[in-house]
Amino acid sequence: MQSLSDSAEAAQSPAPTIQPAKSTQGAVRGSAAYRRITLALFCSGFATFSLLYCVQPLLPAFASEFHVGAAGASLALSLSTALLAVSIALAGIVSERYGRKELMLASMALAACCNLLAAVAPNWHMLLAARALEGFALGGVPAVAMAYLSEEIDPSGLGFSMGLYVGGNAFGGMMGRVAMSVMAESFGWRNAMLAIGIFDLALAAVFMALLPGSRNFVRNSAMKLGDHFALWKRHLSHGRLPLVFGIGALAMGIFATSYNYAGFRLMGAPFSLSATATGLIFSAYIFGIVSSSWAGALADRFGRAPLVAAGIAISCVGLFLTCTPVLALVILGIVLLTIGFFTTHSAASSWVGRMAATGKGHAASLYLLAYYLGGSILGSVGGWFWEHAGWNAVAGFMLLQVMLAGWLARRLWHPGRA
Repeated sequence: MQSLSDSAEAAQSPAPTIQPAKSTQGAVRGSAAYRRITLALFCSGFATFSLLYCVQPLLPAFASEFHVGAAGASLALSLSTALLAVSIALAGIVSERYGRKELMLASMALAACCNLLAAVAPNWHMLLAARALEGFALGGVPAVAMAYLSEEIDPSGLGFSMGLYVGGNAFGGMMGRVAMSVMAESFGWRNAMLAIGIFDLALAAVFMALLPGSRNFVRNSAMKLGDHFALWKRHLSHGRLPLVFGIGALAMGIFATSYNYAGFRLMGAPFSLSATATGLIFSAYIFGIVSSSWAGALADRFGRAPLVAAGIAISCVGLFLTCTPVLALVILGIVLLTIGFFTTHSAASSWVGRMAATGKGHAASLYLLAYYLGGSILGSVGGWFWEHAGWNAVAGFMLLQVMLAGWLARRLWHPGRA
């Protein structure tokens, strides 16, 4: 049965003045166009998140080599995600004028080049500058990918395709972390970053060859800045969309905090794991790949609200397990945090496309702005708790975020708001 929150959505968002689409028929699940789109977007997600998160297992090494604390080392990731959040809004504007595919391709290629620059940076500040530019360049992919799927995929298969896209994000994030951990210990972190940058440049070429041009999107060079602000304002005044934005921000904040500082904990007492062994724990991302596709398909069948609530509940259980002194339970907790995060994000991100009957790119940009700012700000703040009181304080900080996300989900699912 479809969730109450999936009905009467279009009536809550006034329609802006936008040129009509060229076609109203999206690619149907099982068709050749559907397969090409999902594979190309899987590649884009892989490239984006392998580039973005490849530095996460290096944070303890950065802290040691460049003589910075845990919170300072986390800037190598947090600056990227913060600039990514800023560029997402701008990317939505640019894509309206120049097209979805073109912007995603340029973003992937430029970000891979910035990763190569970070690999050869002579000092900490230059490395941070390259990582900030990399995050800014990457903004064109996630902002436009969600809008592209919402426009080009038939609604009956949107949840599954969005789940596969998020699965590509998960696979890229996992491989970026795991491959970096293994290669950095064997060949040095600079050579490992060079290898990831070159590989993702090649993926950009594959993406260009696979992805069909937009059929249900018309470039709109007549839109002025005020028109974009009007669309954002309409989405922010929507009865439900801001709640989804808040859930996305908190889900990413919990996930970023846990992964940023889990390495510090596992490499210290009582576990004292090696860098490679710690990096392999990021293989928990494989569960994110499965859960995101699973959640997307279930969301198409049962509605988004039950999946969002389930994802938050799973994250809460995983959070408590990470506080135990037993390594196996800590690893299980990280797995559950990963499943919970990707379940929540997959359902919430596909929800945005359904709620926003018009201006989907602008709605996606607001969701991702909140999402990445949540990861950047909350992920860095978690370093303060680690430095001053250890992992249990970090877990307490994440528990507050889980509780707030649960409260937002309850409001979102409340029958009185349908």
